[in-house]
Amino acid sequence: MSPINQLKMKIIWPSTSGGETTLSVNRCSMMIISLAPYRLFMAAISLAAAFAPFSSAQAEMSAWAEAEGGRMRLVALAPDAGGKIRAGLQIEPKPGWITYWREPGNSGIPPQLTIAAGSGVTLDSIAYPVPKHFFNGAIEDIAYDAPVTLPLSLTASGKAPVTIDATAFIGICRDICVPFQANLSVTLGPAIQSHPEEEAILAAADAALPKPPSDDFKVTAHAIAPDRKTLSLTLTLPGAGSAAPDIVVTGPSGYAFAKQIGGKRDGATFKTDIAIGKLPKDYDLSGKRWSLLVIDGGKAMETTLAFD
Repeated sequence: MSPINQLKMKIIWPSTSGGETTLSVNRCSMMIISLAPYRLFMAAISLAAAFAPFSSAQAEMSAWAEAEGGRMRLVALAPDAGGKIRAGLQIEPKPGWITYWREPGNSGIPPQLTIAAGSGVTLDSIAYPVPKHFFNGAIEDIAYDAPVTLPLSLTASGKAPVTIDATAFIGICRDICVPFQANLSVTLGPAIQSHPEEEAILAAADAALPKPPSDDFKVTAHAIAPDRKTLSLTLTLPGAGSAAPDIVVTGPSGYAFAKQIGGKRDGATFKTDIAIGKLPKDYDLSGKRWSLLVIDGGKAMETTLAFD
């Protein structure tokens, strides 16, 4: 069993009366003409639009799906010329609640997003802004305790309008952990106008992602012990602080390692060992790529570690 899943937690599933909620919303805007000869004409148009909301208007945000500990929705922009779609899963935990990173820690539920088969839209990748490390006794969580948007990269195979029909499944936890699932739908028209609110949300999500390695923030050496119990790291850190950085190593799916042994910081150089613990039976490390997240003060860097 994975080290991050060895501890049990109390889980309350949503009641059967609540079930899954399909959310599909379209937004339309209307120009109101105040000249008297046009009032009846515009009233007729408004009435028709009210009874046929899906006929012409396009939405770039789904409605919010609500749960006990928070809410979530989809935000997207129209496909570009190559069919690429910038989107995000926007999650807002309530105060005192958390939602999880891609590897949740000792226990928890990582975010999952499934696009409906046959929709003409595929999910290429999910990115994750920098999380926080929470400790509550023996329980360790890698999570978010504030609103977060997970950047999504999608591809549409057809022409506009394009509908993203997705099922999102996350965990939101406080004293209990509530699995939260909802269907979220967004219909996108041609990219003929700007959408500043959606663009701002997605730009902020991109800015919250960890940065790639740089000359002043990188891994200079890594090696795993012959018994595979520890991973030795030498890092260059951005600054000459004294505190140890927060380090999360993710190996096989479902495995996260963050316990440091004997860390030493000398200016911008930091050396430490990461306790690996038990790996899957017969796991072959040769040729594998693990991920490394380092958080040092207000900066974060993410990279991969190659094992030959």
